[in-house]
Amino acid sequence: MAVTRLDAMTRPRIALAQIDTCVGDVDGNAAAVVTWARKAADAGADLVVFPEMTLTGYPIEDLALRASFRRGAEAALERTAAELVDAGLGDLTVLVGTVGEHGAGDTAAPDDRGLPTNQAVLLRHGKVQTRYDKHHLPNYGVFDEFRIFAAGDETCVIDVADARVGVVICEDIWQDGGPVAQMDENDVDLLVVLNGSPYEEGKGHVRVDLAARRAREVDAPVAYVNLVGGQDDLVFDGGSFVVGVDGTVLASAPQFVEHLLVWDLPERGAAPEPGPLAVPLEADEEVYRAIVTGLAGYVRKNGFRSVLLGVSGGIDSALTAAIAADAIGGEHVVGVSMPSSFSSEHSKDDAADLARRIGADYRVQPIASVVDAFQEHLALDGVAEENLQARVRGVLLMAISNREGHLVIAPGNKSELATGYATIYDAGSIGGFAPLKDVDKSRVWALARWRNAHAAARGETPPIPESSITKPPSAELRPGQTDQDSLPPYDLLDEVLDAYVEHAEGRAELLDRGFDPAVVDKVVTLVDRAEWKRRQYPLGPKVTALAFGRDRRLPVTSRWREP
Repeated sequence: MAVTRLDAMTRPRIALAQIDTCVGDVDGNAAAVVTWARKAADAGADLVVFPEMTLTGYPIEDLALRASFRRGAEAALERTAAELVDAGLGDLTVLVGTVGEHGAGDTAAPDDRGLPTNQAVLLRHGKVQTRYDKHHLPNYGVFDEFRIFAAGDETCVIDVADARVGVVICEDIWQDGGPVAQMDENDVDLLVVLNGSPYEEGKGHVRVDLAARRAREVDAPVAYVNLVGGQDDLVFDGGSFVVGVDGTVLASAPQFVEHLLVWDLPERGAAPEPGPLAVPLEADEEVYRAIVTGLAGYVRKNGFRSVLLGVSGGIDSALTAAIAADAIGGEHVVGVSMPSSFSSEHSKDDAADLARRIGADYRVQPIASVVDAFQEHLALDGVAEENLQARVRGVLLMAISNREGHLVIAPGNKSELATGYATIYDAGSIGGFAPLKDVDKSRVWALARWRNAHAAARGETPPIPESSITKPPSAELRPGQTDQDSLPPYDLLDEVLDAYVEHAEGRAELLDRGFDPAVVDKVVTLVDRAEWKRRQYPLGPKVTALAFGRDRRLPVTSRWREP
């Protein structure tokens, strides 16, 4: 067990710094630690706790296996300790996450030495005073830590002011036993948890309930600090909090923004005083802000300044454009209307209206002449002719992207992705990021209505034209076409998809629910046959418990069919 004692006379003020880091940017992340440590000191904090793997970003995946990366992270850690002193912050106790290396001490087994670890480090007076390696390494869902890291086996308790503070990392509180179970014998006054916990809808209360259970276990409050920001297809929502032994949330930070949450640990035996409490978000706003955060992080961290998408006047492209405007500003959104001979006037008008509402760079690029040039050589008909129109739009978007440097974003939704109801390489599926990838069609409408209502309540112009929300969805690739020519009504489709995809129910369970056998067979067949398309789809932010690409990966070629 590692124990570090720090002399002081007063009970500590705790600061939880939920910050946005970038994987691999150890210098940028280290600078952020110094900046936020200064804010914590200015707020009178004695201890500032940063999220899991702050210096390296999270998740670092196979970067952890590169010795050169680990050396770079360690050098950044040492520089950070020195820079804290140079900034006059040497007396501040700083807990920061980074990648470590198992076997630095004498206790590690010879076979484990040199393996990377997920580590929390105590910095004070310009030095590394304590290291703690994460015990429980998750190997489910989006996590792959068991393959990458070596597990720690020591507990960590530090003294801050006259309080004893236990330290663990994320999954260490999700598993029974381990370091938390040993804290009670060390008589801790506070348990702090460094987290890189990805967002999914409904997860917030699960975290609080779990932390409350651990608070009862150690008979002390739990301070939970979480990452915030988008990293590839993961979104970290922040939402840091302190929970008391009785399960009461004593302080909480807002979601999806960087924030410093400050809370005073009471005298031993005294009732805890509540700190600031963030107003919780209702469900649709929470999901919407998660998607905005995911897109903003992906654009910024990949070095883009603007995004490009096809705007058809339909609900998917309208909501995607509104999300993009909220993420990076409407002036950085380029919307291209690409009408064909089948495009309705109201769709073209809705696309133009959308662009005006969000302040986008709006362009019109008719595709008829390009389609005719292809048809002169190919003479396609039926579905092949319809798909040609869709793919021409994809080609035009990529050409503009190459010329001007915009990131193309795809407006396709989870229902379409599940059933393969999208033309591969078209304007709905091409590009580098798909904001609605984990949002089913029914929720697309709900998010659009929430965003418009939110704007109206603030006295602003709703970003999405009402007709884009209310008209029947259509790809407009032939006269009078609607989505329901090929799919069940979306409310029914999404209910079946939720059971089959999200909850892994088989055909027998779906029939027991009372679904029509013809609908079940159609949906199951569409989902199973579309895996090859899903493998070629862009990344998109994970917002549900089960997202295509991250959580659900079936064999592309499979003879299995639900009996």
